[in-house]
Amino acid sequence: MGFGTKTDLVTGRQLDLNKSYRLLIKPVVKKKGLVCVRADEIRHSGSIEAQMYQELLTADLVIADLSTANPNAIYELGIRHALRPHTTIVISENKLTYPFDLNHILITSYTHLGDSIDFDEVIRFRQVLGDVIVAVLTKQATDSPVYTFLQGLTPPFLKAKVTQAVAAAGQALEEVGNTLKEEVTSSYGSPEKDQTLAMLIQQGEDAIRDSDFDSAKVFFNNALKIDTTASASRYGANPQDQYMVQRLVLATYKAKKPDPVSALTQALTLLEPLNPKESNDPETLGLAGAIEKRLFDLEQGNDHLSRSIRYYERGYLIKDDWYNGINLAFLLNLRADSSIYPAKVEKIADIVWANRVRREIIILCQENIDAMQDQINRAQQKATEIDMTARAEIDKLKEDQFWCMATKAEAHFGLGELDAYREARLALEEFPSSGWMLESFETQLNKLSSLLEKQAPLLQSINE
Repeated sequence: MGFGTKTDLVTGRQLDLNKSYRLLIKPVVKKKGLVCVRADEIRHSGSIEAQMYQELLTADLVIADLSTANPNAIYELGIRHALRPHTTIVISENKLTYPFDLNHILITSYTHLGDSIDFDEVIRFRQVLGDVIVAVLTKQATDSPVYTFLQGLTPPFLKAKVTQAVAAAGQALEEVGNTLKEEVTSSYGSPEKDQTLAMLIQQGEDAIRDSDFDSAKVFFNNALKIDTTASASRYGANPQDQYMVQRLVLATYKAKKPDPVSALTQALTLLEPLNPKESNDPETLGLAGAIEKRLFDLEQGNDHLSRSIRYYERGYLIKDDWYNGINLAFLLNLRADSSIYPAKVEKIADIVWANRVRREIIILCQENIDAMQDQINRAQQKATEIDMTARAEIDKLKEDQFWCMATKAEAHFGLGELDAYREARLALEEFPSSGWMLESFETQLNKLSSLLEKQAPLLQSINE
C-alpha cells in the first residue's frame, strides 16, 4: 500500500493511508498472531526491491490496499499473484474505480473520509478483515487469478544463496544512522536504532510538529536517501517519494536557512519534480501557493502573487478544499491592493470573487465541522471499544476541526458578518492547547483587516 497522504487523481480526493494502516490493518493482523510489516518498515540495504520481492514470495499473508489506484501497490499485487497461489487479501476504500483486470478479484472495501476514518467503520472493518484473514489462512484456497486460469503451475521457491544475501541486509542502514547521528542531535528517537524508512518519516513528522524544521529537513532528506528507488530525477515519478518530497519542501521553506528568500527558492526547486504547474494534487498546489505567497510578501515581485493565486485557485476547485479556498480569497483581496490590475473595475472584480469564495467556504466548513463533531461524539461513546491508536485520532480530528472553524471565522470576517465571526471566534478559544494556532489565525486576520479597511471605499461603491 501507499503511505502518507495520497491523491486519487480520478476524484481529486486526498486519503491519509497511514490511518488505513494504523487503524484498520495493523491492529487486526497483530491480533491474529502475525508480524505486520509495511514496505517502509522493512530494514534493508542496497536496493529495497530485493527485500520487497523476497517478502512478496515468502510472507504467510499479503494484504494489498489499492486505494488511490496506487500503481506500486497494483504492480506488487501482480507479483504476489504470480508467486503464490493463495493467502493474498485485496482491500480498498470504497470509492476506488477498479481497473478492468481487477474486476473479477474479490476486493474487501472500507469507507475512508479522506482526513479520517469513522470510528464505527474502524470497528466494523476490523471485524470483517479479521474474519477474512482467518478464512484465507485456514482454507488455503487459490485466490490468485494466475493460478486459477493457468492450472498446473508450480509456485517458485527462493534459492538459498538469495536468502543469505538478503538476510545480510542492514549494514548500510546502520551507516546511514551514524551519519544522521552526526548531522542532528534531537529527542525524536535514536537514529542508531531507528533505521527504517517509517521511523525516519515519523521522526521528521515529530520535528515538524515541534517546529524543529532544521532537524525535519535532515530526517526527510535521509528518508529519501534510504529509499534507494528515489533520486532527484525520479521524485515526481514515484508516488511513494511524492509524500516525502512534500514534507521536505515544507520543512525547507519553514526553516528559513540560510535566509528566508533562499529557503523559499530552494523549496521551489525541490518541489519542481512534482510539476506543480500541471499537478492535480491539492497538497502540491497548496505548497506551491504558500511558497509563492511568501516570496511576494518578501517583495520579490508581483509575478509570485499571480502564480500563488493560480495554484490556490486550482487546489480549491479540484476538490472544494477549504484551506486552498480561504487562501485564494485572501490573495484576491491582496491583488486588489496591488498594482497588478490598476483599473478600478478589476479591483472590484477581485473583491467580489473573494467574497463569493468565502460564502462557498462557509457552507463547506460547516458541513465538515458537523461531520467531524459527529465522528468525535460517536468515537467517545465507543471509547472502550477503541484502542489507544484510534483514540489518538480523536485529538487529530479536534485539531482539524479547529482549523476548519478558524477558516469559517475568517470567511465571516472577510464578508463583514461580525456577529457570526465573534460567535465562531469564541468557539475557537474553547479548544485546549490552541495558543499557537490562535496566534497563527490572528496573524492572517490582522492582515486581512488592514486590506479590508483600505478597500472600504471600493466595497462602498459595490454596495451602491
